[in-house]
Amino acid sequence: MSMSSPRESDAPTGYRHELYPYRGHQEFLDGTLGFIQEALDGDEAVVVAVPHDKVTLLRAELPELSAVRFVDTGAVAHHPGRLIAAWQQWIAVHTAEGRPVRGIGESPWEAAGSRAEVRELQYYEWLLNKAFARSPAWWLLCPYDADGAYADLKAMTRCHPEVRRDGRSQPSDGYDAEAAYPFEPLDRPCDPYEEMHYARGDLAAVRGRIAECARRHGLGGSRLRELTLAATEIAGNSIKHGGGRGVLRAWAEEDRMICEFRDRGYLDDLLAGRTGPDAVQVGGRGLWLAHHLCDLVEIRSTPEEGTTVRLHMALRD
Repeated sequence: MSMSSPRESDAPTGYRHELYPYRGHQEFLDGTLGFIQEALDGDEAVVVAVPHDKVTLLRAELPELSAVRFVDTGAVAHHPGRLIAAWQQWIAVHTAEGRPVRGIGESPWEAAGSRAEVRELQYYEWLLNKAFARSPAWWLLCPYDADGAYADLKAMTRCHPEVRRDGRSQPSDGYDAEAAYPFEPLDRPCDPYEEMHYARGDLAAVRGRIAECARRHGLGGSRLRELTLAATEIAGNSIKHGGGRGVLRAWAEEDRMICEFRDRGYLDDLLAGRTGPDAVQVGGRGLWLAHHLCDLVEIRSTPEEGTTVRLHMALRD
């Protein structure tokens, strides 16, 4: 294996989050193998979490190295809301070994089946900076296919403090550490949709309305049970934290069942539901459960407009 890349004497300390735009398999390999070689030169471990086809490319070029660990991304590959907790777990395991750690993480852009999933993947990339701001020092390289179906380099540079070009790390022109994430508006509900106002004592009625709508669109069995459990948690949050009441809307579009919950509460924890609850924590697990029961969870919350949570469940496995 022949790999080389310039090292930087003035590299920043702490968590580093670097975008690597590439075009084609060879550019992917050039950047990632150069990054791995830098790590090996510095006696660092490397955690690799990339789609299966990229695993095949890298394994063909790499010898069996104990410092390079490929992790199984199957459980989180289609679930943006689970990715931060997965990285926390992977990095905790390898930092416990006492070696500096780098990561290579390519989000599953090509697996995204809707614009909503792409929005959530972009938001996940931005949230990584918040999630690891006070973590032990490590460095994450994010390969990004600039020719992909959903490619948006402007959005990606906004999410990454650094960009890798020609084997060198450079500050990202579009990144602003102080700026709030510019959410895109949620798509309008698809007509026709069910609507129900709920309050304390109405959780059974919420479950019934969702089950009725879901069965009409062909969702049943364990998938329906998981959706109704997640919906119960979110509606319960509305009652407890959102002024005692909320509005449910439910509909189907593009082979997905969507349940939307609106209330007047404000969720100020950007990482709510994306990091694991403490073992002794009482309450506060509703969003965590929703992310692990549903295929996609979208959250929008402002002091002025309140909170909207959308639960997505594919009608077919």
